[in-house]
Amino acid sequence: MPFRALSTAALGMSAQQKSVDNIANNLANVGTTGYKRSTIAFQDLFYEDISVSKPGGAANRISEDSPRLQIGHGSQAVSTIRNFMQGSMSETGNPLDMGISGNGFFRVEMPDGSIGYTRDGNFSRDSSGMLINNSGLPLAEQIEVPMEAQAIEVSQNGTVTALMGDNQKVELGQIEIARFSNPAGLQAKGGNIYKETEASGMAFVDRPGSEGFGVVRQGYLESSNVDVVQEMVQLIEAQRAYETNSKMVKSAEDMMSVTNSIKR
Repeated sequence: MPFRALSTAALGMSAQQKSVDNIANNLANVGTTGYKRSTIAFQDLFYEDISVSKPGGAANRISEDSPRLQIGHGSQAVSTIRNFMQGSMSETGNPLDMGISGNGFFRVEMPDGSIGYTRDGNFSRDSSGMLINNSGLPLAEQIEVPMEAQAIEVSQNGTVTALMGDNQKVELGQIEIARFSNPAGLQAKGGNIYKETEASGMAFVDRPGSEGFGVVRQGYLESSNVDVVQEMVQLIEAQRAYETNSKMVKSAEDMMSVTNSIKR
């Protein structure tokens, strides 16, 4: 029996270690623009039937409903669940910074031509005037800002206009955003980019401010939604669970030592 306790406690320690790793990642990204915190989902492992009771009146028959003694074999981390709760908006004063207030993601073109989705609206102009993100990925709408533009204006519905030298406003393009029926199913690719999956469902694309879509706020960036206090509480809980499992390993070892001493 102590052997089962050893392996079960070891699995518990492994699961809690993954939880601590995830909390560390959340805390490391507390200052990352548009970052969404994640949590670990656990699952109990299979159960072993130690014995099955025979119901009275049917002494020789064992059915699926018969009372049985089952011992589980611990737990495992099975998935991460991302929380897409709105982060706070920080004013930057940079006209090319954009934050989404509400549902939706900016769409950027990946190097392989596919579309990536992000809440990070920290855009700038490249040498040709194209609006790109921090990784050099252009907006899917391919909006180009003339070098002679004196000011850029982005409305809440995503319309981008430039003020030219003759005080004329020129419309440069329309930013559209995407939303998903299950954003928790998106796959994080790093670089503040998510990719569409079967779990997330297909992207619905429309103008900001349309029904079900958020609006664009120029000159703002969305902060991470990581709550440091909440993460610290979860860290303490994970530490306590890890500590308890390590004590279980020690108890199982002590029981094995006692058993060996009896044999001598």
